Amino acid sequence: MVIRDLSPNVTTLSVPFLRFGKIKFGGRATIVRLTSGSLAVFSPVALTPTVSTKLQSLGGRVAYIAAPDLEHHIFLSDWHQAYPHAHFIAPEGLAEKRAKQSQTDKKVTNITFQTIFTAKDKAQIKISPEFDADFEYEFVDAHPNKEIVFFYKPDKTLIEADLMFNLPATEQYSRTGEDASSGWATKLFGHLQSTKGTAIWQKRMLWYGFSRADRPGFDRSVRRIGSWGFEHIVPCHGDTMVGNGKGLFEKVFEWHLKGKQ
Repeated sequence: MVIRDLSPNVTTLSVPFLRFGKIKFGGRATIVRLTSGSLAVFSPVALTPTVSTKLQSLGGRVAYIAAPDLEHHIFLSDWHQAYPHAHFIAPEGLAEKRAKQSQTDKKVTNITFQTIFTAKDKAQIKISPEFDADFEYEFVDAHPNKEIVFFYKPDKTLIEADLMFNLPATEQYSRTGEDASSGWATKLFGHLQSTKGTAIWQKRMLWYGFSRADRPGFDRSVRRIGSWGFEHIVPCHGDTMVGNGKGLFEKVFEWHLKGKQ
C-alpha cells in the first residue's frame, strides 16, 4: 500500500488490484478531513492496522463512508464493524446487490445506508450540513455502475471511482516489484483507458459504451461536473491527476461537454 497526502486534508491509499484476475487496474481509497475535523472515506480499501494508524493521525473521527458506485463496496462490512455510527453513502441498487451476495457470502453483512442516491431524487439529496459545506456531488445515474462523483471544494479535488480511468496503475503497483503495464490484457485495457495523447479510445468507450443507454442524461451529469472548479482528480483506477485534472477531464469528456462532431 502507498499512503500519500495529496494535501493536508486529502490522503490516498493506493493498492494493487487485478480485475478478472488479469488486468492491473489498481485500487484506491481517499480520506478527506472536513473543515469540521470529521473524516470522510471514499471507496474504502482493506481496513489494515496501517490504515487505522493513518486514520488516527488524522484525528480518528470517521463520520462518513461512501461506496461511490455499485462495484466499490467489497470492504464495507469491515468498515461498518469498526465504525458502526458512521454515515454510509451509496447509489440505488447497492443495498439489494449486497443482500443477494450475503446469501452466499457471509462476509457481506447488512448495512443501513443513511444516504442512497436515486435518479428520481438526486437533485434534492443532501447528506448533512457539515458534509455539504465542503462538497458538491453528482449522481451519474446514466452510467451502468451508477457513479457518485464528489468535489471537495476546499482543496479543489474531484474524487471518482469508475467514471474516468488513468491507466497504467503505476503508483498502485509501485511496491509490488511488478510492471504496472505488463501482461497482454493489461496492455490492451490500459490502451483503452488512458488519458495520454488524444485519449481517443477512452473517449470512444465512454461515448459508444458507458453512455449509450442514456447519453442525454450522461451528458447533463458530465457538464455539471465540468462546471466545478477542480484542479486535481483522484480516480480509483490509475494514477492521480494532480494539477492537470481539469484539462484531462475536458479532453476525455470532450464529446459530452461540447457535442460530438
